[in-house]
Amino acid sequence: MRIDKYLWCIRVFKTRSLATTACKKGQIKIANSSVKPSKEIFGDELILVRKNQINYQIKVLDLPVSRVGAKLVDLYRKDITPKEEFEKTDLLKFAKDYYRKKGTGRPTKKDRRDIDNYQDDTTEEI
Repeated sequence: MRIDKYLWCIRVFKTRSLATTACKKGQIKIANSSVKPSKEIFGDELILVRKNQINYQIKVLDLPVSRVGAKLVDLYRKDITPKEEFEKTDLLKFAKDYYRKKGTGRPTKKDRRDIDNYQDDTTEEI
């Protein structure tokens, strides 16, 4: 089975064209090498999928005949993604809160105080 079709069948991607695009961008890897959408996969392979800034690790257990329901997905794959990957997204959320949106103008007094307090806190820890 093609890797783009497999990822679509086990509901990693909503459409097959999204799975194909991810392969072309190099977000899908097998044995630490990017794969083309037409790459044939077999059982017991480890697939690395980068989606939403998380590196998912999926082990192929079996190949489905067609797209399966959400309850049956675990028959065909095993998710072995480490918990640290999900904790990284929490850190990214905190980092995004610090930055202002582009085009919102100059920082207000309150924003300036918050920035100064944040910078003072980080220099004290060092």
